[in-house]
Amino acid sequence: MKSVSLSSPRHLAGTVKPTALDGLARRLVLRQLERLQRGELRLTDGADDFRFGRPEPAAPAVRLTVADPRFYSELAFGGSIGAAEAYMHGYWHCDDLVALVRLLLRNRAVLDGMEGGAARFTIPLQKLFHWVNRNTHEGARRNIAAHYDLGNEFFALWLDETMMYSAAIFERPDMSLHEAQLARLDRVCRKLRLGPDDHVLEIGTGWGGFALHAARHYGCRVTTTTISGEQYELARQRVADAGLQDRITLLQEDFRDLRGQYDKLVSIEMIEAIGHDLFVPYFRQCSDLLKPDGAMLIQAITIADQRYEEYRKSIDFIQRYIFPGSGLPSSAVMPGAVARHTDLRLLGLEDIGLHYATTLRHWRRNFFDRIDAVRRLGYAEPFIRMWEFYLCYCEGAFLERAISDVQLVFTKPESRLTLA
Repeated sequence: MKSVSLSSPRHLAGTVKPTALDGLARRLVLRQLERLQRGELRLTDGADDFRFGRPEPAAPAVRLTVADPRFYSELAFGGSIGAAEAYMHGYWHCDDLVALVRLLLRNRAVLDGMEGGAARFTIPLQKLFHWVNRNTHEGARRNIAAHYDLGNEFFALWLDETMMYSAAIFERPDMSLHEAQLARLDRVCRKLRLGPDDHVLEIGTGWGGFALHAARHYGCRVTTTTISGEQYELARQRVADAGLQDRITLLQEDFRDLRGQYDKLVSIEMIEAIGHDLFVPYFRQCSDLLKPDGAMLIQAITIADQRYEEYRKSIDFIQRYIFPGSGLPSSAVMPGAVARHTDLRLLGLEDIGLHYATTLRHWRRNFFDRIDAVRRLGYAEPFIRMWEFYLCYCEGAFLERAISDVQLVFTKPESRLTLA
C-alpha cells in the first residue's frame, strides 16, 4: 500500500477550546450562511442551533454538526478546500453530505462568497501547489501515480468486475453497476462501429477494461497505453488471463510520445488528467495518430461552459487532493480546440452526466460495504473521510449539473462513419 498524507499532521478532532481566530471565523461563516435561500441548513454547534435558508419542495434539507471549533477557521480562511480538510480531520459531519453539496450549489452566491473573502489569501498557495504539479513528462507520471497507484487491491474493493473507473450507463433503473459498465462499453464500441478490421488506439488504459471488452466482443486489435505502473501490471495480467496477448498491445508511454496511425481512437476520462495547457497538444496528437478515414471517441468529465474561464483560474479540492495537475474541459472548449487546431469534425455529442451520479452512488456504497477491508489495507480515518468527501462532492455536483460527462465522436475528413 502507498502511504497517503494530508497537508498537516493533525489528527481527528478532539476536545479543543476555540481561539480568538476561531471566534472571528465563526462570525464570518455564520454571516455567509445567512444568505442561504434555496433549501435549509441546520447547523448545530454544542448548545447552539442555527437554521439557515428556507424549506422548498424537493430542495435539500441538511443537518451539519460542528465537532471542533477549528471547522470555522478552516472554512473561513480555506474556502471549499478548507472545508474538505476540516472534514478529513473530523471537525464536522452532516447527515447527508451529497445533499449538502447540492444545497451549496443551488446557493451559488453563498458558495462563491466562501471562496472569496478571507479565503482569497490562501489562493496563491493553492496555485503554487498546482503549478508544482503541472504535467511535464515526469510530472504527469508523478500525478497519475498519486491517485492510481494507491493500490490495485484498494480499487478492486469497490469497482465492478470490469475495473472501469468512469461513468457507467444505466439503461434501466434496476441495472447493476456491472451491467451498466458493460452497457457503456458496448455503446462506445457501437458508436465507432468497431470490428475485426480495426486497429484501435486507447489513450488511458485504466486496468484494461475497454481493451479487453473491445478485443473479446468486437474482434478488433487494441494498442493501449498508461503511465501508471500499478495499472500497467494488473492490465498486463488481465490480458494474459484472457488469452488476448495477440489482440492487445499494452504500452507504458505518455500520449505525447505515441507514434503510428490507427483506424480508431478511444480515450475514456483521460483528458481531465492532463490539465488545461495540454488540451490543444492532446487533440493535435489524437488527430495525427488517426488515418485519413479514422474516427475517435472521447469520454470526458466537463465543467459547465459558463464557469469554465473562472474555473481554470482556480484550484479546487479535487485538484488539491485527488487528481493533482488535473483540469476539466467544457463541452464547448473541446470541439473549439479541435476545430481550430485539427482537421477533425464533430459527429456527435451525448451527455451522460446523470449516469455518473448513479455510478458514484454505487461506488460509495461498495466502498463502505467493504470498509473493514479498506482499513485492513492500512488506510487511516483521514484518508477514508477524504474519499467519502470526494465521492459525495462529485455525486452532488453531477446531480446539480455543475459538472457533467460527455461522449464526443470526431471523424477525419475521409471517414464515412455515421451514428445510428
